[in-house]
Amino acid sequence: MQQQEILLEQARLLVNRLERIYVDSIWARRSSGHRGNLLKWIDKLEACRQSQQTLSAQELSRLENLIRVGYRFLEKAAREHMR
Repeated sequence: MQQQEILLEQARLLVNRLERIYVDSIWARRSSGHRGNLLKWIDKLEACRQSQQTLSAQELSRLENLIRVGYRFLEKAAREHMR
């Protein structure tokens, strides 16, 4: 599977999970803008897929970083929930 496809699937999964953070959690509020940014990237990746284009190395790196930060939000929300 191509790297863009893997990142697209990870971004979709992450957006889905970020939407499920308990609404009263401080991490739900902090992650909402991040989730919106990921949704824009998902749209961009889907458009690239349809036109058979690829992202630049810089764009791929930025998306990977957004995904990494999104997982940190999930981790912190989970820790908050377990307290």
